[in-house]
Amino acid sequence: MTRCWVLRPDLRDGDSGDPQAGLAETISLTAAIDLDCAGGEVVPLPNPRPGHLFGSGKIEELGARLKEKEIELVIIDGPLSPVQQRNLEREWHLKILDRTGLILEIFGERAATREGVMQVELAYLNYQKSRLVRSWTHLERQRGGTGFLGGPGETQIESDRRMLDERITKLRRQLEKVVRTRTLHRSARKRVPYPVVALVGYTNAGKSTLFNRLTEAEVLAEDMLFATLDPTMRELELPSGRKIILSDTVGFISDLPTQLVAAFRATLEEVLEADLIVHVRDISHPQTAQQRENVLEVLGDLGVGEARIEGMIEAQNKIDLMDADSRLGLAPGADAVAISAVTGEGVDALVRAIEARLFSATVLVEIRLGHGAGAELAWLHRHGDVRSVAHHDDGSTLSAAMTTRELAQFRKAFPGVVAITAEPERDAAE
Repeated sequence: MTRCWVLRPDLRDGDSGDPQAGLAETISLTAAIDLDCAGGEVVPLPNPRPGHLFGSGKIEELGARLKEKEIELVIIDGPLSPVQQRNLEREWHLKILDRTGLILEIFGERAATREGVMQVELAYLNYQKSRLVRSWTHLERQRGGTGFLGGPGETQIESDRRMLDERITKLRRQLEKVVRTRTLHRSARKRVPYPVVALVGYTNAGKSTLFNRLTEAEVLAEDMLFATLDPTMRELELPSGRKIILSDTVGFISDLPTQLVAAFRATLEEVLEADLIVHVRDISHPQTAQQRENVLEVLGDLGVGEARIEGMIEAQNKIDLMDADSRLGLAPGADAVAISAVTGEGVDALVRAIEARLFSATVLVEIRLGHGAGAELAWLHRHGDVRSVAHHDDGSTLSAAMTTRELAQFRKAFPGVVAITAEPERDAAE
């Protein structure tokens, strides 16, 4: 097991959040790929150096400490230029990874499906391409890496660059096919047609645990960052008998590498196409407000519109880890539900909130069907709330409650049915 040490540069720019909390998160990330993390430290950095990041005195001080602790790998919790990475490796005679490299390492080990592996490789190759510094005539022996980032040995830089470009082009073509396949799958689901609900949230917020509780699936759910990488979808029956498709997605994280946002766009298209987004939030985490902002920022980067973000339901998860006084500070309502995916507390209320949001605009419809309209009847019984069926000589008249969305889908699926009247369903209390 590789022994590592985490260095968190504190740039003092006021935008990096709590440096100690950031350091703790990155140390947790090292556990996701089974590194032996001996610890870490925050390094004040008022003036980053373009060639080495740190000043000469700090490099010497850190080098002595790293040697004393017998460190084999140093993780810089932030971005490193290729030149900075190369120079620090020469100064300390150690392997160096920056934050992007570490996250790519994790994704490389966790991706399980063919699509996920391709997406990670594309992100890694784009990252590695930036590491090829033109000033080198030949590459020195590459860093051994901890697994996914293992180097090929001594190669000429131009040959490497050409090979990378060829592989990147090939992967992009393959992923274009994946996008087309996903589009076909979404079209098939629209013909079913069940609404899609996407679970999103910061990594380790409890999305997979909630997904498993709701669907009785067996998706990997561990107290570990990035336990889920590949999307999983399951059918879920609501209390009314209506059905939805629930999607579990990759977790977000602060400073998500731009390569990964682009590479995982095909996976995260499920979020863009979803009828409803449920933001699963670890409400017990000390940085929960910052994590929420990170999630909203990534959703915006993915192209999720402001109206859809405002229309999300927030599942305030992990209330089982909070004391009674802390729970009093929560403000659940129509847009937020306090839950524990582990104990099940509040989960029923969340399901009701999802159902109310998806099926609130209900209309009463009366539909006249001729003889032999078995497919139409089956569709209405499966998707609507059938109130009555009256049979007569030339067919039948059916009364049902359904959403405006379902009514539009019925009209599209059966354009031959023309005798349809509809009016808004009135509340029983009126």
